Amino acid sequence: MRLLVLGGTRFVGRHVVEAALARGHEVTLFTRGKTNPDLFPNVAHLQGDRDAGDLEALKGHTWDAVIDTCGYIPRVVRQSAELLRGAVDRYLFISTISVYADPITAGQDEHAALQKLEDESVEEVTGETYGGLKVLCELAAQSVFGEKAIIVRPGMVVGPHDPTDRFTYWVRRVAQGGEVLAPGTPERPVQMIDGRDLAAFQLHLLEAGIVGVYNATGPSEPYTWGTWLDGMRVGDARFTWIDDAWLGAHEVTGGDLPFWVPEQYADIFAVSVQRGISAGLSFRPFAETVRDTRDWDAARPADTQRKGGLSPERESALLKQWHGEQGG
Repeated sequence: MRLLVLGGTRFVGRHVVEAALARGHEVTLFTRGKTNPDLFPNVAHLQGDRDAGDLEALKGHTWDAVIDTCGYIPRVVRQSAELLRGAVDRYLFISTISVYADPITAGQDEHAALQKLEDESVEEVTGETYGGLKVLCELAAQSVFGEKAIIVRPGMVVGPHDPTDRFTYWVRRVAQGGEVLAPGTPERPVQMIDGRDLAAFQLHLLEAGIVGVYNATGPSEPYTWGTWLDGMRVGDARFTWIDDAWLGAHEVTGGDLPFWVPEQYADIFAVSVQRGISAGLSFRPFAETVRDTRDWDAARPADTQRKGGLSPERESALLKQWHGEQGG
């Protein structure tokens, strides 16, 4: 299969390209040439800035399918889709489970209500607009390609090369051992998908000629925070669970404790993935994701600036204050 990948040198796109090459597909990348430009020297590289409307390099080529790994603005996705109409047979757009409207309920599937922006002309991607913009991106791809548009909605994507450090923070912190500040309760659900499993699912859909809309997070049944953190344990880590109200009162955020959301929003980590599983979505063992993430993180330069997570000093101070207030 001849594949065009929009993006392809950063995290999710990188895993897509690696998996496609391993499966014997012919890959062409379309990027700005700014992020990891030396990756994949043996594949065709086309260059342009789609955000600026620079799609000239895509003209005059044909592929079997395109995977859009980096569409955030509806206007940009529509321009890409319209230019590629006739040049590709199928358009696979990577969206997000953040497209769903509040309140999200446990077990909801791909038919659930979607977010709506009050101002659909907005193009600034923020925490408030991200989901609504992704909805409009989906609609843009579908309006051009119809039933040949494939929409994949991942949850939290994790594993090697993750630039956000959300999952990596927990893997590294639990491996360090000692007392670990854990948010909420151990029974609360949490979902995620290894970027390599997400890549494999996309390629499977294209190879098998499967179309439609699919949630892509995992595993088949949500983890709980307790089993999730226990699955990262390699030493003497012990978890101190601190409730949402206390964390909020002490100005702890989801950036400080990645994956944590207050109880009223926790069902975003309990959406149904049964449709995806029926279409071929599968998951590697959690221990493999943890091990590979830990190994990748350990191999990064010592001066790498980690993103997200509590500093050791702040975690220690919070734990000390919590214990003091609890009388222990």
